[in-house]
Amino acid sequence: MEGLELVAFQIISAVGTARSCYIEAIQEAKQKNYDRAKELIEEGDKSFVEGHDAHLKLLQDEAEGKSTTSLLVLHAEDQLMSAEGFKLIALEFIDVYHRIDALEKK
Repeated sequence: MEGLELVAFQIISAVGTARSCYIEAIQEAKQKNYDRAKELIEEGDKSFVEGHDAHLKLLQDEAEGKSTTSLLVLHAEDQLMSAEGFKLIALEFIDVYHRIDALEKK
């Protein structure tokens, strides 16, 4: 495997890892492990950046006429957007769990 397919799988792998970290961060926050949740968000962000950078390279190549779009790349883009959405949801859940925890302590 090489070229476009390899980059697509790199994106899928990186953002899949990011999405998993974001989901695990929600679970940790639910258990009041806020420091671990923060670590997982940061870990997810590192993986997301890897996927995002690979995606940006594909966009640059296409703009220069160096590549074509494939169904695999569309799937990679879908996974990229899904991971980004999960991050937003994870951050909201963590905030909600913090608030619930603070209210329960009163």
